[in-house]
Amino acid sequence: MLLAASEGEGGFHAPSIADFFPPAILFEGTLFQIDRIWIIRVVATVALLTIFVVGARRARLVPGRFQNALEMLIDFVRVQIVEEIMGKENARRFVPMIATIFFSVLAFNLTSVVPFLNLAGSARIGIPLILALWVLVTYWAVGIQKHGFGGYLKNNLFPPGIPWPIYLIVTPIELLQILVIRPASLAIRLAANMIAGHIMLVLCFAATQYFVFEAVPAMKAFGVLTFAGGFAITLFEILVAFLQAYIFALLATVYVNMSLEEEH
Repeated sequence: MLLAASEGEGGFHAPSIADFFPPAILFEGTLFQIDRIWIIRVVATVALLTIFVVGARRARLVPGRFQNALEMLIDFVRVQIVEEIMGKENARRFVPMIATIFFSVLAFNLTSVVPFLNLAGSARIGIPLILALWVLVTYWAVGIQKHGFGGYLKNNLFPPGIPWPIYLIVTPIELLQILVIRPASLAIRLAANMIAGHIMLVLCFAATQYFVFEAVPAMKAFGVLTFAGGFAITLFEILVAFLQAYIFALLATVYVNMSLEEEH
């Protein structure tokens, strides 16, 4: 973290939105542009796949600690998120999707506190948006599959028990919700939280760099405070990484389940 915070020469360098758009390494200005955040995402993806491939190959009837940890996380997603909202009958169909979302978001979030990466792969809107669009396509597809196109729109755009003139107001809002608001809220919430976390971390460690190495002697003691603050925020950022993965997976499950219900 200190490495990321101390880029540049002299003085205190505050974090900015430019941190999330680093210079291109290869193929600048093309669709295949490779930059630091692209590499971070690849590293997170490879690490996640490696963990689960190794876990699957080493699976035993009597699990060890590593297998136990993986199984606990998978069971958490299956039982506490999917089955809790959908029930066991519908859950089996969607556990692979929700588990993939949960672990992907978690892996991309945790890169924010990994030394020499120091930036969440989910802090730029691309990954959150792709996952949110996956959820959008899924809840439209399962809703249409179960109710038909007209039935799905009727259930969502014309809630029962409302006087018909109110539909002039409610129906456009509901349409906007299932088309834009749900996926946008998923993507923006995730990206905004990870952006804020990165800025707080860099602010603390950049201040530590400045106070310890560049400030006048009377101010060096403040470096201890900013370092302690950075350490505390690092722990908080780990909590946020898990929390945002949970919220994303939870809302994805809720949205899909709403498409399966007869009325809501």
